[in-house]
Amino acid sequence: MTEAARVLALLAEREQTLAAAESLTGGLVAAELTAVPGASVSFLGSVTAYATGLKRELLGVDGALLAERGAVDPEVALQMAAGVRDRLGADWGISTTGVAGPAPQDGQPVGTIYVAVAGPVATSARAGKVVSLRLNGARTEIRRESVRSVLELLHEELSGNARAQDTEHNGGN
Repeated sequence: MTEAARVLALLAEREQTLAAAESLTGGLVAAELTAVPGASVSFLGSVTAYATGLKRELLGVDGALLAERGAVDPEVALQMAAGVRDRLGADWGISTTGVAGPAPQDGQPVGTIYVAVAGPVATSARAGKVVSLRLNGARTEIRRESVRSVLELLHEELSGNARAQDTEHNGGN
């Protein structure tokens, strides 16, 4: 079972939904998710905001933050994940932003990647979680690893959140 299939199964079990915001991956996260039969049960859609201005306009990323730090930044990744979750009306939002190459961007070297997840408003993941990656390899490899990493992060958050819910449900035992 692929990582995409695992996260979609967890989401379906919980009757929760997912939306994705992509920059450097250019739709690869959505393609990976929609390759799974039955993905439409939980996956609502995605926004590919490749241009920096679209991150602000479509996803609600703070314009001052983008002007100060550029699009390759952990807080930008978090705001992208929360923005796509909110704008598409999903329970969970995930995002990818970074530099796949061949040249540096916003003062960041090739292989600088941030992946993020923002969970349902009522969970501890509300503020979200971001992971910083330093990847090596060609552009295609960096983009593929970014997809794998964001889906893995979501799986970890869903699994951790499920354990927390189970503990609460079972009286803390």
